[in-house]
This record gives sequence, C-alpha cells and structure tokens, in this order.
Amino acid sequence: MAYWAAMSPEPDSNLDLFGAEPAPPVAAPAPAAPTADAQDTEVPAPPRAHAAKARSRAQAVGAAYPLLGEDLAPAMPALLRMGGSSWSYPGWQGLVWDKAYSERILAQRGLNAYAEHPLLRTVSIDRSFYRPLAASEYAVYAAQVPADFRFIVKGPALVCDAQVRGEEGRGREPNPAFLNVELALSSYVRPACEGLLDKLGVLLFQLSPLPLGRLLNLQPTLAALEQLALAVQAELANLPAERRPIVAFEVRDADWLRPEIAPQLAQILRQAGATYCLGLHAKMPRMPEQLPLLRALWPGPLVCRWNVNPVFGPYGYADAEKQLAPFDRIQQPDPATLALLASTLAGVCGKGQPAYVTVSNEAEGCGPLSIVRLAEAMAALKKPETPSTA
Repeated sequence: MAYWAAMSPEPDSNLDLFGAEPAPPVAAPAPAAPTADAQDTEVPAPPRAHAAKARSRAQAVGAAYPLLGEDLAPAMPALLRMGGSSWSYPGWQGLVWDKAYSERILAQRGLNAYAEHPLLRTVSIDRSFYRPLAASEYAVYAAQVPADFRFIVKGPALVCDAQVRGEEGRGREPNPAFLNVELALSSYVRPACEGLLDKLGVLLFQLSPLPLGRLLNLQPTLAALEQLALAVQAELANLPAERRPIVAFEVRDADWLRPEIAPQLAQILRQAGATYCLGLHAKMPRMPEQLPLLRALWPGPLVCRWNVNPVFGPYGYADAEKQLAPFDRIQQPDPATLALLASTLAGVCGKGQPAYVTVSNEAEGCGPLSIVRLAEAMAALKKPETPSTA
C-alpha cells in the first residue's frame, strides 16, 4: 500500500523537500590542515611490551590519495555531513585506504584514515546497537577524529527492539525493556554524551520491526515512544546548546506511515524536539512516500540512512551483502533515489538546516562511491543551465 501517496510529489531532481527550487547551498570552507600536535596524537592504549607496541604501529592505517572527493568537498554545504554506516571494509582499498588491510585492523585503526577524507564528515557507530558502550569506549573513538567530525550513534537493541531475538534474528519473546526510559538514558544517552562530547552529532533510535500484535495497535507504542522522547529532551537540556545532538527515530515498518498514525508520530517528535530518520531501506516505502512526514516536522534537521537497495527485497540484506561484496564499485545504481536525495539535501541545507546522511554498501554496491555520486549530483544542481541554441 502506498501510504500518503496523494501527498507525495513525483520524484524531481530540481525540487527540494517542499516542492520548491532549492536555494544555493552554502559552500563548505576548505578543511584546515591538522596541527603538528593533532598529527602526533595517538589513542591511549593499555601498557604493552615494546615489541607488541612496535607491531601495533606497523599496522597503522593510511588514507588513499588523492583524498575521496577532494575536488567536490568545497562545493558541499557546510551544514551537510555524509559518511558510511561503518568503516571496516577491506574492499575500500584504493578509495579510502592506501593499501590492503584486514577487517580487524580497519575496525581498530581505520577511523583516523577514514576521517582524513573531506567528504566523510560523519560515520555511524553501529556496534552500540548490539551491546551498550561505556563512555570510555566512545572517548576512544572521539580521540581519533578531527574537531569538526561528528558521530551518529545507534541506540542499543536492548531498548530499541520490542522482541528478544535468537542468533538467527527471529523474535523469541517480548522484550520487557523496550523503550524503557531509564535504561535508555543510563546505557546509551549519558555514556554517548559523556564520551563523545561535542563530537556527538545524532542519537539514533532505530526501532526494529514490530511483532504483529503491536502493529495492529500502535497506540501503546506511540505512548511509550513519547515518554522516551520527552525524557531524552529533558536530559539533553542540561547540556550547553552547542553540544546538544540531534535526536532521531527510525522505523522499519510501513505501518508507521499510515494516515492515522503518521500525524501522531510527527506531533510526538515535534513536541520533543526530535526528528524522523529517513530510512531508505527495502523494508520501507520509497523516499517520496516518506517525505510527507518530514514536511510535517519542518523546519528542522534531516537525518537519512540510505541502506538496502529495494531490488533485493525487504528480507534481502544477506543476499545484498553476498552479491555486492567486496563493496569496491557501484553495481546496483539507484538514480531515482540519488537525484531526489541530492535535491532534498540541497534544499534543506540551503535553508539553514543541518543534514546527516549515511550510505550503506548495500545501497548501490559501495558506500564511498555513492557519496561521491551524491556530491556530484549536488554540485551539478549549483551549475546554471546552458541556454539552448536551438
């Protein structure tokens, strides 16, 4: 069913989120060269033997040159941050990494090199979804990136999944901690704020697919979500304004977009100062059908996660990984999504609102190259059309 279809415009690369021609994006300043102190800083590590430390330094990860999108970055809006859903992919050799590294080495030591690329100004910390992280773990990440870098942090499944799942991913029983306010604050919000400080950009609550009983009656879930969103807002009010992250909620069920539900969700998010995360996932309706919910929240920031290409179907994540690995090239281009997303980003940022976009390898085959394609599309929107000589 195409929810809110009557309110959704046809995809048009020349229109922004509100159907108007996007204002010219503000050019981002050229990234400042790191100081000598910043270049020499190392992430604190536990004491080790001299030989082990020497081996560790020998495995330092280098960035590929020329830097990804170096020529495009100056034309991007300063309010726009794009990045990957993680950074530990060996297949990005030659694009992000200077040579071949193992996934383990990239997970441990690749973030510094990743953050050297001017188009990669954010990244999602997804491991926090599988188990809550301590403030000290977040601090290690923060120490590896420049001052202007920002993180998107996923809330733990402990509070974001209505079901307790087995190793195969199937729900086994109801989760009594689903949307629990105190658990969300103590295991997620506070540690992330304490560890990342001003490098925390977005707190993302990704609500996993709900069981049928909850989908048939979303009112109790909406009430619990409202309590949680307001509690997070109150918690963040204790921070200086410049350190308050964006709070976003992503859903994985199209039922949230039903005509009788979406306005309620928008009202809850608006009252709590939160936003809806545009989830471009095969489980969800396409982008035009999600835009009405964002319009109901305007003005405000845009948070987008461009994930699994619809060609793989709603349950095709594993197939997408298998077919698209090692994620070193574009294999399943999605030009319609690319064009509409680029114009939407240009419009949102051009009107003075921040935008965060993470792109998964499963979107088109290679997250970094999709980001380059997005940047090229946005840069093209700024160029005046050549008058016809016909």
